[in-house]
Amino acid sequence: METSLFVQMLIGALLGLSVYLPLRCGQLSLATPGFYAIGGTTAALLSTRVGALGGSDPTYPISSVMLEMLLAGLLCGLLATGIGKVVLRLRGVYLAIATIALVEILRVTTLNQESLGGAVGIFGIPQPFNDPAGYAVFSLAVLALVCWLCDRLERNRLGRAMAAIRDDELAAACQGIDTERAKLVAFVLSAVVAALTGVISAHFLNSWNARLGNFDASITTLAFVVFGGSRTWAGPVLGGLVLTALPELLRPVGDLRLIVFGLVILVGPLLLPQGLINPALLGWLRGNLPKR
Repeated sequence: METSLFVQMLIGALLGLSVYLPLRCGQLSLATPGFYAIGGTTAALLSTRVGALGGSDPTYPISSVMLEMLLAGLLCGLLATGIGKVVLRLRGVYLAIATIALVEILRVTTLNQESLGGAVGIFGIPQPFNDPAGYAVFSLAVLALVCWLCDRLERNRLGRAMAAIRDDELAAACQGIDTERAKLVAFVLSAVVAALTGVISAHFLNSWNARLGNFDASITTLAFVVFGGSRTWAGPVLGGLVLTALPELLRPVGDLRLIVFGLVILVGPLLLPQGLINPALLGWLRGNLPKR
């Protein structure tokens, strides 16, 4: 497997986790590509227009990448806090439509702003690594950190409150759970993960444009969670890895690969409605694996 494909798979897994976090509260948010685009645009602007971040080394300093991730995470976290207080009043398909509208508003706004690269985008984004292997190690470290945080979240009080909201929001509220706060926290965490992923992608791709965060990306990232499963963080990670790699692994069959890829997405939920990592599998694992 090519290292570049492995990096794309890791990026897909991170985007899957971004979609999973609101779903843990039962919120069908498709805003991930919007915050992903903001993170990528932030990294592209800072790295190409702020000369002080470049340093004197031939490669772009990793410390500057970390600073971009911090700023992009803060920006998207603040935006998500403001937006979430409004859109999280909606539920189900209405929330999905509202977040798709958010993604499209961000895309059209970027396309019409020359200062943000316009329709052409921003090129020549400096590279912090000399080869894809560096991106693979860095992305793997970020993914491991996000997975660890999601695992801790699932085991603490806030994570259990989110699961209770997903199962029955009214019953959770009657038990004293602050449902509005839990849903907002999940939405903000989702935005931060998407922003961090956008920063990595911008440097990895060497260019960035508004079309990277569009409606198609919303559906693709949602498919990661539907295919992998939404009951635990491992589901979207597995879905992101598999569905990102599948079109490339099917390349030997030519144009048929897109048909096969579509069939996998279509048939997968029919055979496994709750994804590859489903409650039956989790129950079997809990009964057969040593307890920690």
